[in-house]
Amino acid sequence: MPFTQSKPLRFGDCDLTGIAYHPAYLSMLVDVNEAMFASFGVTWKELMFERKMGLPTVTMHIEFKRPATYGDVLDFAVHVRKVGGASLDLETVVSVGEHVIWTIQQRIVATSLEDHKSTRWPDDVRAGLSRYLEPTP
Repeated sequence: MPFTQSKPLRFGDCDLTGIAYHPAYLSMLVDVNEAMFASFGVTWKELMFERKMGLPTVTMHIEFKRPATYGDVLDFAVHVRKVGGASLDLETVVSVGEHVIWTIQQRIVATSLEDHKSTRWPDDVRAGLSRYLEPTP
């Protein structure tokens, strides 16, 4: 089952015509990913400042399907497709009502903030991510 969260498209997320400005989507995605980790009891603040871990995105593929406009509520469904030793493959589908607005495939890699090299997911993080694991169909 995916992690889900809804976010309203605010005035500041749009261009002058009221259509979503695509960089705002990425900011919203970061918020949703952060909320997913918090949902299983591990905050990004804890990972970064106590465990000294970074969570950089190393690849992403975005497909925009139709515009969203000011006032729309975007429904994010984050599917965990694979939890590797240090990597995390996510597929997020963003919809307004029944219409898919955009999708993204994203790979995040756990890194050490001390040497910036990849590091294995801690057991508690791996267990939390596994709650949402849905391999690619």
